[in-house]
Amino acid sequence: MTDQTYQPTLSQLRAFVAIAEYRHFGTAAARLSVSQPTLSQALASLENGLGLQLIERSTRRVLVTPAGKRLLPQAIATLEAADRFVASAAGSGPGGTLRMGIIPTVAPYVLPTLLPELRTQLPGLVPHVIEDQTARLLDGLRSGVLDVALLALPTEASGVVEIPLYTEEFVLVVPRGHGYAGRPDLKPSDLDSVPLLLLDEGHCLRDQTLDLCRANDAHPGTVGDTRAASLATVVQCVAGDLGVTLIPEMAVAAETSRGTLEIARFAAPAPGRTLGLAYRASTARTDDYIRLAEIIRAHRPE
Repeated sequence: MTDQTYQPTLSQLRAFVAIAEYRHFGTAAARLSVSQPTLSQALASLENGLGLQLIERSTRRVLVTPAGKRLLPQAIATLEAADRFVASAAGSGPGGTLRMGIIPTVAPYVLPTLLPELRTQLPGLVPHVIEDQTARLLDGLRSGVLDVALLALPTEASGVVEIPLYTEEFVLVVPRGHGYAGRPDLKPSDLDSVPLLLLDEGHCLRDQTLDLCRANDAHPGTVGDTRAASLATVVQCVAGDLGVTLIPEMAVAAETSRGTLEIARFAAPAPGRTLGLAYRASTARTDDYIRLAEIIRAHRPE
């Protein structure tokens, strides 16, 4: 039974949140810059004070108990409020830790510009970047493990607020000398019977590409024969003459710079995607996330 007079410390709450986030005591301790025994003692003190088991620990894995899952969002909200209090006192704007999820088809192209800009404009903010697929990022948002997620919209996730940032076109990458190379007037139906290479299951770009084909009655050839976990890999497969692929505009410069690839563009209205920032509707940091969205929008990749 919980002692009603018990007041957890911020250190105890940070220990609980870090362990729940990383599911590994060593990693959580390193992130908090404390020893593992200190971390374990902080969690034990919190659990004893609450009279609840928050974390289940075995020799092979770390699990968050049902009680831990119920209390985790409130623990995160408490830490967010404390961070905002300190940042406000210092007059430095939004501050504290920002657990930011990003989908793999965005992270490599946005982060080189975004992270230096955050250091300049929001010096009190400490970003923690988690790259993952959309479904897991949304799970992280709902459970409180993530604060925000940069991904393709709409997500249609309940309890999540979305801020649209910008829309970008899809570009077809082809081997040098391909019949489509350099064309500015492709139609989605031109993907019919083309050997189209896709990212692996779970990537939203894969789903968007297949949806585009279905909507235009295009039936690409050999779909699924080759799949990759990153755009860099799938583009190299194109360079190896295994097929063609669709990539977002932001990735073109980085992924086609070796000179062995060419691109083709679609006639207007070109297919594309809308990127946006998502966060929990229940958060107390809405103003911070609106500011973050403005920075991301202003410094989109060229």
